[in-house]
Amino acid sequence: MHRRTLLMALAGLPLAARATSDPALDFITALPAYAPAERVTGTITLWGHGSFKRDFMGKLVERWIREFTRSQPDVRFVYKMYGTASAIGALYTGAGNMALLGEEISPEAAAAFRRARGYAPTGIEVATGSLDVNFFDYAHMVFVHRDNPIERMTLAELDAVLGAEHRRGSPRNARSWGDLGLTGAWADRAIRPRSWKVDEDFGLFIREAVLEDSHRWNPALVEHVHTQRADGTQYDHGQQMLDALAEDPQGLAVSNVRYANPKVKAVALARSPETGWHQATTASLIAQDYPLVRIIPAFIDRPPGQPVEPAVREFLRYMLGREGQQALVAESGYLPLGPRAIRAQLEKLS
Repeated sequence: MHRRTLLMALAGLPLAARATSDPALDFITALPAYAPAERVTGTITLWGHGSFKRDFMGKLVERWIREFTRSQPDVRFVYKMYGTASAIGALYTGAGNMALLGEEISPEAAAAFRRARGYAPTGIEVATGSLDVNFFDYAHMVFVHRDNPIERMTLAELDAVLGAEHRRGSPRNARSWGDLGLTGAWADRAIRPRSWKVDEDFGLFIREAVLEDSHRWNPALVEHVHTQRADGTQYDHGQQMLDALAEDPQGLAVSNVRYANPKVKAVALARSPETGWHQATTASLIAQDYPLVRIIPAFIDRPPGQPVEPAVREFLRYMLGREGQQALVAESGYLPLGPRAIRAQLEKLS
C-alpha cells in the first residue's frame, strides 16, 4: 500500500493502530517519553513551513504546542508559519528563535545567516520526508523504462548522467547507456534525461544531493514544471516525466512513485557500492539508508560555545520524543526520524 493511501485509510486512528498496519513505524512506541530536564519559561516564536493558503504544519504544530505546554505551562508560543523562505531571515534578524523548515536549508539561506551572525545556524533534524505524500517532501526516485535492463545506480553515476562536471568521481560524463555498463544493443543508445526545473526547490535539492553543488547540468536534460490541462486541472511535473518516460525506452527521469505507471520502473540507488543499493521504502527512508531521502529540520541561533536557550531546548527534546513523533505521524504526511538520528539530534542539544 502506498504511504499516502495508508495515511488516508488510517486517518484519525491512534498511533498503535497505525503501527500495526505499518511495521516500519512500530519503533515509535519504544522511544523514550518526554521528561522535562527542568521547568522552563520564555517565549518561542516559530517561523517556517506554511502559507496563508495552506497551513501545511498547522495541525501538527498546534498539537506539539498543546502537548508540550502540559508539561511546560510557563512557555508561551508565537506562531508565524508564513513559509520556509521567511524562516531563516526571521532567525538571524531576531524576529524568531526557531525556524521550522519544510525542506533542507538552501545554500543561499545558510550563507545569509552566516553573513549576518558570523557563524552557521544550528540545525536539528525533526522529521523524515514522506515516501509519496504530496506537499510533505516525498522521496526523489530515479526511473527508467521497464524494458531498460539497468537495475541500480550509484550517486556518482547519476551525477554523471544529470550533470556536466562529474564531481562525484566518475571518470567521464555518462551520455549513453553503455557509459553505465549496458552492453549489446543498449551500449550506444543515448540517455535522454528528465528532471525538475533546475532552479526551483526540487531541482536545487538534486543539485546539492547529487551534483555536489555543480551548476552545470547535462545540456540534454528536459526540465519539467507544473502545467494546466485544458479542463483547468494541474498536470504535475512528476506525472509529466513518467508519462513521457512510458513512451521513451532510452529515457531516465527523476520523479516519485506516486506518479508511476506500468511502463516504468524505479532503480535502486547507492551512495557508493560499499553502502549497498536501496529502493525508497518507508523503512529505508526512516533509516536514512536511501540516498535521496528528504530531511525536515528546525534551525536555531546558537552562538559557538553557548548552550541552547532552555525553552527552545526543551521543546526540541519533546519533538524528538515519543509523543512528538507520534504527533508527527498522526497530524502530517511526514515520516518519523529513526532512533539513530534521534540520538544524534539529542546529543546536539546537550
